[in-house]
Amino acid sequence: MMSEVLAAILRANLVGAAAVLAVLILRIPARRLFGSELAYTLWAAPPLAAFATLLPARSIVGDTGHAMAEAVSSFAAAGLAIWALGLIATAVGLAVAQLRFLAQARAGRAGPSVVGVISPRIVMPRGDGTYTSEESKLIRAHEREHVARQDPRAAALAAAFQALCWFNPLAHLGAYLMRLDQELACDAAVLRRRPGDRCLYAKTLLKTQLTSQSLPFGCHWPSRGVHPLEVRIAMLKNTHRHEGLTGPLLVATTVLIAAVAAWNVQPPVPRHPLPIHQLWDAQQGKRMSVMLITWPARDRSAARSQPGRRPA
Repeated sequence: MMSEVLAAILRANLVGAAAVLAVLILRIPARRLFGSELAYTLWAAPPLAAFATLLPARSIVGDTGHAMAEAVSSFAAAGLAIWALGLIATAVGLAVAQLRFLAQARAGRAGPSVVGVISPRIVMPRGDGTYTSEESKLIRAHEREHVARQDPRAAALAAAFQALCWFNPLAHLGAYLMRLDQELACDAAVLRRRPGDRCLYAKTLLKTQLTSQSLPFGCHWPSRGVHPLEVRIAMLKNTHRHEGLTGPLLVATTVLIAAVAAWNVQPPVPRHPLPIHQLWDAQQGKRMSVMLITWPARDRSAARSQPGRRPA
C-alpha cells in the first residue's frame, strides 16, 4: 500500500513536470498570437495532468507489472516519511511568508495586492500622496479584476502544488512564472475595459511599490527575476486582440490532451477472468433448477388442431 502511494506521488510529479515544460515552451508564442489572457489559461495543464494520474486507471485482461511501485517498494516507508516532512516544512515556510506579508500590510508598507482565499480583500499601501486619485482608481480596478477572475484561489492552488511537489524544482519554477502570466493577463483584462488609460496605467506601474516579501496566498507582482516590471510595461504596448474561437479551442485542446495523456501513462490495472475450471468447481455440490416458460401461454390442443403448426 505504501509503495503504491509513493509511486502515485512520483508519477504525479513526473507528469506535472512534463506539463510545466510544455507550458514553458508554449506560453510566449501563445501570448504573442492570442494575448496574455488566453496564454495564462495554459497553466491549467500541470495541475490537471497531475490530478489525472490519480484517477482510476484503465483495466486490461492479463497480468501487468507496476514497475514504479515495485521499484519503490523497498524504501516506501522512508520515502513517504521524507515526503511528509518536506510537505510540512514547505507549508510552514509558505505560512510564515504569508504572515510576514500581512504584518507589512498592517504597517502600511505592503501593497497594492489582494490577500485571502475564501474572502479576498484588497490591500493598499499607506496613503502618502504617492498616487493620484486616477492612479488609485486604476490600481483598485486591477485588484478588483484579480478578485473577479478568481486569481487568489489560483495562486493558493499553485502554492499547494508547490507544497505537494516540494522536491520538484519545476513545480516552483512553474508557480513563479504562473504568477507573472497571471499579472499580465490581469493587466490585459483591465486595459481591455479601459483602452484609453494605457499611458496612465504604465506610469502607475512604474510608481507601484515592488516589495521583496512574498505572498503565497494572494495576488502580488513578484520583484524577483531580471527586471520583471519591464516585461509588464512592454506588454502594455501590445494592442493585439485575437478574435474568434481558434485560440480558445487550441488552448482547450492542449489542456485536454495533457490531461488525457497523463491519465494514459498510468499502469493499467490487471483484470483476471475466472478460469473455466474454477467456474465448474464453484458449481459443484449445488443444484440448479431451470424452468422454461412460454409467454403468453397457449393451448396445446388448439395448436395441434391447426395443420402445419408445431406446438410450442
